[in-house]
Amino acid sequence: MRAILKRLAIAGLAGLVLLEPLAARADVDDDGDHDRARDLYEHGEIKGLADILDLVRAKAPGDIVAVDLIRKADRWVYQFQVVGADGRRRTVEVDAGAGVIMRDGEGD
Repeated sequence: MRAILKRLAIAGLAGLVLLEPLAARADVDDDGDHDRARDLYEHGEIKGLADILDLVRAKAPGDIVAVDLIRKADRWVYQFQVVGADGRRRTVEVDAGAGVIMRDGEGD
């Protein structure tokens, strides 16, 4: 079962990378989220997901099971949910504009 979930997560993540920057939620209720993310990327306000993945993988090895693009205060934030080899979930937040880790919630 775990192998199937891992394959599904990898396939989904590959799709997101190919659709750079990110077909994720900017605001949950907005139908134009993908367009907003694309506009932010094209105007240089956020970095593409592909630019951020290596940073997250180095900080939090494991399976990335969810990615969101959210607005926090005055900045856009990529919020990653990562499940480590030990089965523990952690949240890693990355400033989408600067490309730096803001918060690493070990063992959330």
